Amino acid sequence: MLTKKISIIIVSWNVLDYLKKCIHSIFELYKNDNIEIIIIDNASSDSTSDWLNSNFPPLAKGRVGGVKIILNKQNTGFAHANNQGIVIAQGDYILLLNPDTILHKGVLENMIDFFEKHNDCGVAGCKIVNPDTTIQPSVRRFPALISQIFILLKLHHFFPNISFLSKYFAKDFDYTKTQIAEQVEGAFFMIPRKVVEKIGLLDEKFYIWFEEVDFCKRISDANMKVYYVATAVITHYGGMSFKQKFSLEKQKIFNASLIYYFQKHGRRFDVFILKILNPISLFLAWVTDKFKTPTSQT
Repeated sequence: MLTKKISIIIVSWNVLDYLKKCIHSIFELYKNDNIEIIIIDNASSDSTSDWLNSNFPPLAKGRVGGVKIILNKQNTGFAHANNQGIVIAQGDYILLLNPDTILHKGVLENMIDFFEKHNDCGVAGCKIVNPDTTIQPSVRRFPALISQIFILLKLHHFFPNISFLSKYFAKDFDYTKTQIAEQVEGAFFMIPRKVVEKIGLLDEKFYIWFEEVDFCKRISDANMKVYYVATAVITHYGGMSFKQKFSLEKQKIFNASLIYYFQKHGRRFDVFILKILNPISLFLAWVTDKFKTPTSQT
């Protein structure tokens, strides 16, 4: 039995099959427990809205059996959609959860136990595994200009083990140990309500990407800590929504978020360099799309 109420916020876009599995994993573990589920569908073009209408009626009234539904008429972005859930959430803890995830037994109990023992924790992530049970890296350090230059220019594919990239990707991180991290992946992003009241919502100027990095940076700047909790586990299929977009589309969104992040937390020089490299990065993404086979684009 959960000792605190948790609001689980799931933002979905054209991933109905994964969303079904995710919700089933929650109900299987916590159907009669202290859980509130808030599903925000960002104008999916598949049958997500029909399925939600059939399984959680009446949507217009907002709540049935601990489930709240928001059906957006347009894709408002990941940060905005999550904020829609956060502002109506009633839990003591708020969990931002990707729809392509499966909860493992004890994950929420272990997270609450950790938070209750660590008052300095502003946000925490858990151990994330791939469908084959191997560890999925979910911790990184804060972005530095040099690492992001290499990523923009796709050089990280050719020099993956160069020191500053290894540092950024936290390749030395021990996923068997619960410990402080700089940033944790947004697939499972748990925040105490009191921290949201202090720090504020996600920055909606990030359409997607870097909104959780920005939140972790704001946590750090407020003298709170970000933790990785090794005793809590989920499975994550990984990036299923954005696998539906081509490289150039994704690169435009990524670059805009990256530049905005450095406008908030970096130097003017950093922003100047990133803006110069932006068209080069987009050209490389265009070339990638141009030479993909039709099969690889689907």
